[in-house]
Amino acid sequence: MKILITGAQGQLAVEFQRQLQMTDGYEVSALSREKVDISDLDKVEEAITSYGPDIVLNCAAYNQVDKIEEDFDRAHKVNAEGIKNLAICCKKEDALLIHYSTDYVFDGTKESFYTEDDIPKPINNYGKSKLFGEKFLLEVTDKFLLFRVSWVFGCGRQNFLYKLLELAKRNHVLRIVADQVSVPTYTEDIVKYTLLAIENGIRGIYHMTNSGYASRYEVARYYIEKVGLPNMVLPVCSDFFTAPAKRPYFSAMSNVKLSKTLEQKIPDWQDAIDRFAMRGWK
Repeated sequence: MKILITGAQGQLAVEFQRQLQMTDGYEVSALSREKVDISDLDKVEEAITSYGPDIVLNCAAYNQVDKIEEDFDRAHKVNAEGIKNLAICCKKEDALLIHYSTDYVFDGTKESFYTEDDIPKPINNYGKSKLFGEKFLLEVTDKFLLFRVSWVFGCGRQNFLYKLLELAKRNHVLRIVADQVSVPTYTEDIVKYTLLAIENGIRGIYHMTNSGYASRYEVARYYIEKVGLPNMVLPVCSDFFTAPAKRPYFSAMSNVKLSKTLEQKIPDWQDAIDRFAMRGWK
């Protein structure tokens, strides 16, 4: 089976390449943004037509949440128009398109887990751009898998845990927001369950997160203790910081649909962070 990966240098794409190298039956080509800008339809068509993949894994995204408040046009080109381009070309080639969206498509006002049946209502431009991408995907092709993920962490610098350690090097006292709640989700698990979904031939929209939920403060405190750092972690409200983009207060998503479909018990976020720390990413 031939797989084409976009956004090859991102943390999720890197993990896909690592695991697929150890998995029989897959031929993989990974393309960086420099090689293929998914907002360029001609480039996308050339890449997909020349390689002829059975599956396109879209790991390309513009996810600088605060910057996007002032740069929505770029976000829309990548996170929305880029998905439309991929969907158009995948449909022509009869390829399965696997795409990753975000918990930020929800407004965070619900007091329980968001399910796939809940209506998205983003409160920042990043979430809006990702929701446009979802809509384009559903309009163009029915051969897709759409996974919504949250607070993704893995190898690389574009995640909360890496930034937390960088902050810990410069400050003994860490002030972390306690009123933003979601689910930390490990790239290792995202890849594992994506591959199981491929093997089982499932289609549609699924929430793919580790189990449980936590505030950013709880995650920070757990990770700092896990890696044995002496820093003091203190809870603060979101208003303590000035950020251009609003964040949902509670955007934890239920993974029950995916768990039942795959007949798998998905590990909780603490287990995921334990494994992440053991791999040496700390």
